[in-house]
Amino acid sequence: MSLMKMIRVLALLLAGWGVMNAAHAQVVRVEDAWARATVPGQASSGAFMKLTAAHGARLEAVNSPAAGAAEIHEMVLQDNVMRMRPLVALELPPGRTVELKPGGLHVMLLELKAPLVAGSTLPLELQVRDAAGALSRVAVQVPVRALGAPASSGMKHGH
Repeated sequence: MSLMKMIRVLALLLAGWGVMNAAHAQVVRVEDAWARATVPGQASSGAFMKLTAAHGARLEAVNSPAAGAAEIHEMVLQDNVMRMRPLVALELPPGRTVELKPGGLHVMLLELKAPLVAGSTLPLELQVRDAAGALSRVAVQVPVRALGAPASSGMKHGH
């Protein structure tokens, strides 16, 4: 094989690898991410975002160096009591945006190592399994926002 032919083959292989990596990196689109600021001594908080997977995927885990644990949670009304419970994974249907928001699906940050300060950023890593079964780690820098206490809905709350 001539040197020029080998260079062309190598260039095509590298181009293909770049396209595959770009597609792999786009397993899930993360938009409007934010986390709730805390006060000193507060050991937990929530992170919220919109997730869209063009071909479908599963959010299987969340990690952050700022927390001892991070879990995918949902809020459900059960016997007129709002309850929060962890999920093993969160399905991301093809092309549909799944919104994680206060009072619904969210990332629960537990055992915070320091207060989350408004104006700072929180590093999160989302572990997402695509429709083909490949696992991706998606790094997200989440802005921390100060928010007042949520309005009371009149419902009892339980964990």
